[in-house]
Amino acid sequence: MLIDTFRRGHARLIDLCTSLQPLAQLAARVVVAKVFFLSGLTKLRDWETTLALFTDEYHVPLLSPEVAAFAGTAGEIVLPVLLVLGLGGRFAALGLSVMNVVAVLSVPEMPEAAFALHVFWGSLLVGLVLWGPGRWSADAVIGPRFLSRRPALA
Repeated sequence: MLIDTFRRGHARLIDLCTSLQPLAQLAARVVVAKVFFLSGLTKLRDWETTLALFTDEYHVPLLSPEVAAFAGTAGEIVLPVLLVLGLGGRFAALGLSVMNVVAVLSVPEMPEAAFALHVFWGSLLVGLVLWGPGRWSADAVIGPRFLSRRPALA
């Protein structure tokens, strides 16, 4: 009797969690996208300061400061829009994950609180890469239609 009650309760909990997944995925997309998009807007507002930061403070490996500033800013503007829409959601989340890691590696003396935020954002992004943007996304609407039109491979 007690085991049956536990099983029913567990099944209800699983059903509730499953029904909340699209909302959680949308919330993760919006939270992370807002942070990166606002950072990109800040860089655009004062390009000279952005270039100075990439020259003097952010030490992005393998890229010149100008290329790193342009690529980083472009990524922070474009990828969050794609992420919120859930259009190429896994691609956008993966791109922002790379940017997040580069940001952590490029600032050698990052305060612990800032590092904790990067870990949080990274965790949300990894979840979106692994499980996708969810049912409430453009990928969920467009993806099946696009994929069903692909010709069979010979």
